[in-house]
Amino acid sequence: MAQDFAKRKSAPGARKAPARGAQAQRHPGDGQRRGNGVRVYFAGVLTGAFLSLLGYLALLPKPPDPALEGAAPATPQEAEIPKPRFDFYTMLPAQKIEVGEGPDQVEPAAVVSKPPAPTAAPEPYYLQAGSFRNRDDAERRRAELLLLGLDPKIEGASSDNGQWFRVYLGPFDTHDAMTKARGLLANQNIETVLLKRSGP
Repeated sequence: MAQDFAKRKSAPGARKAPARGAQAQRHPGDGQRRGNGVRVYFAGVLTGAFLSLLGYLALLPKPPDPALEGAAPATPQEAEIPKPRFDFYTMLPAQKIEVGEGPDQVEPAAVVSKPPAPTAAPEPYYLQAGSFRNRDDAERRRAELLLLGLDPKIEGASSDNGQWFRVYLGPFDTHDAMTKARGLLANQNIETVLLKRSGP
């Protein structure tokens, strides 16, 4: 037998299904409950911090009471630290060491003479600041070096490749003077070549 469910009436005691819109409704007390939880959390954190501070203050040593210090019996002053004594100034000159002859004696070392000073003067240092085919280019480099406060010279040389003009500085008697001039040229981006020779 077929039943018509559309016409069927619900029983008076039957429970109605909630509407879909009713599920999305919020109760007015939900926001207050959530706010209470945050307040309780922060109250607990602050209470814990306060109790920790009280515990720390309780563990600190108590400062002495100035009223009780005057009534306390006099304590002995700190023992003075004795100054160190250096007796070896007087003991060493009075001591004598007896050296006897025996098989364990070590013979004194032979006197070693200093090597003779070299009679020939060391070779002077020269710096070559450029080598050019054109004399005008060599003169231009010489002018640059003159502006730096140096005393450059130009030397002409013939080779299989033709005529060359070399710009050089020197002679420098010491290595320090040569190093100073070489550093000055390096700051100006001028490459140099170190030469050791008796003369240009």
